[in-house]
Amino acid sequence: MNKKTAPRARRDDMLSRERIIDAAIDLLDREGERGLTFQALSAQLATGPGAIYGHIANKADLLTAACDAIVARAVASPSDDATPQAAIRALALALFDAMDDHPWAGATLIQAGGQMPVVRILERVGQQISALGVPQAAHWAGASAVVNYILGVSGQNAANAQLARSQKADRDTFLAEVAIAWSRLDPAQYPFTRSVAGQLRGHDDREDFLAGVDLLLAGLVSQAQIS
Repeated sequence: MNKKTAPRARRDDMLSRERIIDAAIDLLDREGERGLTFQALSAQLATGPGAIYGHIANKADLLTAACDAIVARAVASPSDDATPQAAIRALALALFDAMDDHPWAGATLIQAGGQMPVVRILERVGQQISALGVPQAAHWAGASAVVNYILGVSGQNAANAQLARSQKADRDTFLAEVAIAWSRLDPAQYPFTRSVAGQLRGHDDREDFLAGVDLLLAGLVSQAQIS
């Protein structure tokens, strides 16, 4: 009987929080949040649920930890010679790409307000806003605006891509159909939407995202110059 239980014991001994989180990320990427169960994770790690519970309290804890690992990889410190604007742009783009690669992370981040994944992002953004020379009184508002923009737009983009994949929808075809529908709207009621219908057809999500970041940065730089 001891010989039969020894292999499982050795596997459990090698189990770590980091290994569990890496396996959870792999499972989330393949199956989505619904597919992340302790039973599925136990099977992937060749261990029992009890061994996992020794490192992870529950599914919410696991999701937050997995999201934190993704964020930690994306928010590496900027190079010493990077300007604050360049550092914020690089951080924003890294997070945009991370959520595009791991679509489940966007929703998890939104639900993790005040927890470590969001704190990591807030800290990195806040340091650069301070380096820009933005007045202390405006630090919170400025950092909040940038962080909320990054999380909101990146998360929505990832959700849109995930929905398109699940429906096997072609992006170009979908955008062309929407653009045609917009161009047929009542010009008296929807003059702006009709005017940008053509731009919708060929827009680049990444470029649009960075354009929004640049608009926020322009406002922050203006505040710094006024002070």
